[in-house]
Parts: sequence; C-alpha cells; structure tokens
Amino acid sequence: MFGQVVGVRKYANGDIEIDFYHNDEITEYKFSSNSNTSDNFPKHLAEALASTLASDICIEIYFDENGSPTHIELEECDYDEENE
Repeated sequence: MFGQVVGVRKYANGDIEIDFYHNDEITEYKFSSNSNTSDNFPKHLAEALASTLASDICIEIYFDENGSPTHIELEECDYDEENE
C-alpha cells in the first residue's frame, strides 16, 4: 500500500492514530498500548509513520497474509512524474 501520512493524533496514554492517504482514500491505522486490540499497528512502525507528517515522504506499507503490517519503506515523493 503506497501513500502519505496526512494526519496524526497522539494521546496522553501513548496511543497513536494515523491517517494514511492512498488511492484517493484515507485509512486510519492505530497503535494502542492495549495489546489486546486486534488491529494494533506496531509502535515502532506507527512512530516512523507519524514522523513523516507534513513532509514529501511517501510510504509503502507491507502486510502479511493475516493483514498485520510487517514493515514499511520510506522514499521521497516524486510529484513531477505524476504531472507528466
């Protein structure tokens, strides 16, 4: 899944919510200190995503067959190619 972070919410309890823009949609990913949450994003990946807010960094998120994120790749967005 290739896109950009367009919003981040960090809470006093340590939870992080990330709005990820891809394919003209926004998907929300969450890290919660409550590890019982089934859709929990790993903390170190959530923090890396959050750090890209308001930058020209595009992210590719990789998931395993169970839908759990396995790793991310960061790269500078190249908007010139999209305009051609």
